[in-house]
Amino acid sequence: MKTIAVIGAGTMGNGIAHTFAQSGFTVKLIDISEVSLEKGMKTIASNLDRMVAKGTISEDDKHKTIGNIITYTDMKDGVVGTDLVVEAATENINLKLKIFQQLEELTDENVILATNTSSISITQIAAVTKRADKVIGMHFMNPVPIMKLVEIIKGYSTSKETFDTIYNLSKTLGKVPVEVND
Repeated sequence: MKTIAVIGAGTMGNGIAHTFAQSGFTVKLIDISEVSLEKGMKTIASNLDRMVAKGTISEDDKHKTIGNIITYTDMKDGVVGTDLVVEAATENINLKLKIFQQLEELTDENVILATNTSSISITQIAAVTKRADKVIGMHFMNPVPIMKLVEIIKGYSTSKETFDTIYNLSKTLGKVPVEVND
C-alpha cells in the first residue's frame, strides 16, 4: 500500500491523515468543505510544530509529512489510484452508508474500504457494497498521532486477507492493533 484516501478532515480524519503521511504514505485528504480542509491542514501543521519543538521529529520530517498530503473537495478525484480508503466522517449512519455506496462506485474493486466508526456495525456498512470481504473497521483513538491503540473491527464477511493487511498496516504505522469482532 502506498496511497491512502482519508474521508473527513475533522479531528479524527486529520489525525489519521497525519499519521499515515508521517509514516511515508501518500495521503489524499477529502472533505466537502474547503474550510474544513484548511482547518485540518493547520491542525496537522500545528501538531507537527509541537513534535519539532519536543525534538520528536525534525523540521525536515515535518515538511516531508505535510508534503505527503494532498487535499480534495471532490471524492471522485480523491479516491482515484488509492489502495485503501479510511472513512472518518461524522458518526451518522445515513451519511456513512451513502459514502460507502459512493466508494463502491468510485474505487477499484481491490481497494479496501475502512471506517473509523466505533458504534456502527461494519456488517451493516459492508452490506451497501459488493465487496463485504474488503470492508473493515479501523478505529483509531484520539489524538491519533499520539495514541497507540487501533481497533481492527471485522464485519461478518471481512476476509482474513483484509484483516491481516490492515492489522499489519497498523503495525507499520507504529500502532498497537487489537482484533475486535462486529
